[in-house]
Amino acid sequence: MRVLGVNAVFHDPAAALVVDGHVVAAAEEERFSRRKHGKRPVPFSAWEQPVEAARWCLRQAGLTPDRIDLVGYSYDPSLVLPPEEMGVDDPWDHLRTMYAKEAPGFLADALPGLDPGKVRFVPHHVAHAASGGLAVSTAEPRSVLVCDGRGEQASHLAGRYDGGRLDVLAGQRLPHSLGLMYEDLTAHLGFLRSSDEYKVMALASYGKPRFLDQLRAAVRATGDGGFVTERIDWAELAPRRRSDEDWTSAHADLAASVQRRLEEVLLDLAHWLHGRTGDRILTMAGGTALNCVANTVLHREGPFEEVWVQPAAGDAGTALGAALHVAATEGEPLDPMPGADLGRGFTDEEIERALRTARLPYERPADLADTVAEVLAGDGVVAWFQGRAEYGPRALGHRSLLAHPGRKANLERLNDVKGREQFRPVAPMVLLERAPEIFTRGPIPSPYMLFVHDVAPQWQDRIPAVVHVDGTARVQTVDSGREPLVAGLLTAFERRTGLPVLVNTSLNTAGRPIVDDIKDVLECFGATPIDLLAIGPFVVRRP
Repeated sequence: MRVLGVNAVFHDPAAALVVDGHVVAAAEEERFSRRKHGKRPVPFSAWEQPVEAARWCLRQAGLTPDRIDLVGYSYDPSLVLPPEEMGVDDPWDHLRTMYAKEAPGFLADALPGLDPGKVRFVPHHVAHAASGGLAVSTAEPRSVLVCDGRGEQASHLAGRYDGGRLDVLAGQRLPHSLGLMYEDLTAHLGFLRSSDEYKVMALASYGKPRFLDQLRAAVRATGDGGFVTERIDWAELAPRRRSDEDWTSAHADLAASVQRRLEEVLLDLAHWLHGRTGDRILTMAGGTALNCVANTVLHREGPFEEVWVQPAAGDAGTALGAALHVAATEGEPLDPMPGADLGRGFTDEEIERALRTARLPYERPADLADTVAEVLAGDGVVAWFQGRAEYGPRALGHRSLLAHPGRKANLERLNDVKGREQFRPVAPMVLLERAPEIFTRGPIPSPYMLFVHDVAPQWQDRIPAVVHVDGTARVQTVDSGREPLVAGLLTAFERRTGLPVLVNTSLNTAGRPIVDDIKDVLECFGATPIDLLAIGPFVVRRP
């Protein structure tokens, strides 16, 4: 069975393809359109479909639209309530429902040959749940926790998968929403709503949670698997910040307070869920699951032995979840998600042809990893473009910007290269077998960079570029069996420096999506002070 999954209604439009139970391809529309998050999450944009991503997924499998058996669309307009019943303060919200009802026709128009009658509406939070519970590599029963801004009428789902069947145990109706609360704070702190929430998480590390008592009164679990989020007057706690203003300790303290309260409520929800299921494994999805600090608290202090987070936990992941849910509903046995590298890749011939067309001098070293390691050991910054692009917001060694972790100044240097705020951290990638001695109090392996770990005291001065202000790091572990080229690079770098760690941040500049194709990376390399481009088996040096 060939099932196409589509996410389109809110933000991060994406497409995914599942063929005979195997995840073949998944990609976000932003990587094709070069518009960050694909579009803004306003009702007027809900008609836009991830056309280029869907077309690419079909090409990747050698399919034409008429050969698709079913389409899963990650929003069910029949579940939407009137705005006044949901407490939604947007007179245009009904447009989302109207456009979603017309989605089968929109998709058929964009993908000629597709039968609109094959489109199945999948509830938004069910699609999130499936992206975790049906993608994880286990057959044992597993709990699932979904938390985000909103779906059709809710902002949260708690449930359990046993085989391919989801048993929904609890949910939270709007207007109560942990995700929308965090979005409101993001806007109050001068960042872009539904885009820059990760900046608030980073800023929280610079503050103290001195507003926690006020937040505990307004935001609380209800003991039945749900929660309450009352309206908060943020200005009473810290002044509203303009985007061009410097942040203050009051802003950092407010961020720290909300971050802590989010962690506490999520812990309450996890304990309630575990009390109903007794499962060993918790799977997570929804935009809140991209909060790696909260994920780590759930791992350390929660009742579950193992926490698995979908790497495309935001709305992009609902495209995959919708496809998996539809396939499972039809009785299709499913393979686990093979990894995050589900996007576009290019042959050596395609890459070399592009380099020649661009008239760039390039070379093909006998040992790519060793050549790149030499540049990194000499404190060069390297653009690393290898294999298939990642699905989700994290660069995981396929579309990465790499640097020496032992130079503290490289944090400021990379933030300057990317044109972003200096309080933003960069992350380490580390060989899996070396991770436990360097990074503690976090799950290992951690292949998707979705948890934070404490940096062991004896290593903090050795890798200062990746140590955040609170002594933590958002770690990506590298398994040599899964990523032999990246593992080879880390090994070659350690041979020269004694450090089995590299700085890994996404290969893009502020406000732009991660580079996806050859043209993107050549433009990025040409416009930024990157010293070396490693693209496929070739290297391009800065003159």
